[in-house]
Amino acid sequence: MSDYLPDEVLLEILQRLSVKSVIQLRYRIDRPYVEHYKLIHDDNVSFDQIQQLEIPVKCLHINHFILIGSINGLFSLYELDRFILWNPSIGKSITLPKPCIKTHDFGICYPAFGFDPRTNDYKVVRIVVQCVLKNMYGGPKQTLVEIYSLNEGSWRITSAGASYPLGISFNHWRRPAASLNGAVHFAANVKGSAFSPLVLSFDLGDEVFRMIPVPDSTFKEDDDVHTTVIGGSLTLLCHDPAMHTFNKPCSIWMMKEYGIVDSWTKLCAVDLNREIIRVLGLRKNGHIFVVAKLRCDWELSSYDLESQQVKKLGICGNPYFFHVDDYMENLVLLDKPNDAVSKRRVTRKKKCM
Repeated sequence: MSDYLPDEVLLEILQRLSVKSVIQLRYRIDRPYVEHYKLIHDDNVSFDQIQQLEIPVKCLHINHFILIGSINGLFSLYELDRFILWNPSIGKSITLPKPCIKTHDFGICYPAFGFDPRTNDYKVVRIVVQCVLKNMYGGPKQTLVEIYSLNEGSWRITSAGASYPLGISFNHWRRPAASLNGAVHFAANVKGSAFSPLVLSFDLGDEVFRMIPVPDSTFKEDDDVHTTVIGGSLTLLCHDPAMHTFNKPCSIWMMKEYGIVDSWTKLCAVDLNREIIRVLGLRKNGHIFVVAKLRCDWELSSYDLESQQVKKLGICGNPYFFHVDDYMENLVLLDKPNDAVSKRRVTRKKKCM
């Protein structure tokens, strides 16, 4: 039986496919090491668990997959040099060919997952920054960028590293990079005499890095900063990671007009006390998704900023592995064989290392 569907059958499925007003939640339980993905309906009144999603592939080397990101219900996961694209709507996944650049030979990898609306293409990006110890000749550190295109089915080393700004360092906390307007976004800073926070974007179409300034007071050098998209706007969740310090604020900053620096607005600040440890995003009713402490575990909760009341939502896990995002059903990967390894192609300009 063929893994591909005729166009008329595909069109019929598309016409019947619904878009649900749901969020997808990813979290991990430490004992034993199990990761879970749930669909949850979130509106102004209810918070109902719809479905437990089962990953169709298993980890081979570590206890759990690392989430690179999710867009429109399509997930990108990885473990070591094994990359997965997974669509729960149709129960399909593909295993990507191994990347060209070997990080253990070069440096540190910062992955991202984004959507390029100009070519209607989903792309996995690997930004590999050379470690100081790997730079034996004392010259400037190099940055290499390779991109996997779902349309092309292959990895490609690009010349984008030439546009990587000098003196830029990523925020060292590993969080999914926000995908918006055909670009992926990382919290970063300029190393120099004074700490200068910024957002580093990578355009998936032009394949160029750009710097988006933020107010100086947005976050500090050691803060745990998470880029995300809320209500269609680029947003920063800025946590103070200082140990044994209570009533630390987590500030939420939103760029209300994309690319307009003056539109950065501080929405609110949530005090991280003995009960609340992390902020995850905003609910449709204006409350805030947080991770709150139970007697012996952590639980996804809803925080009312006005009344300062915390409502437990019944989902427990490791506080640093919760991730909340929008979800909608789609047919991406429908024309791909189940758990297929896509073809590997090397461009003439850049060969795999």
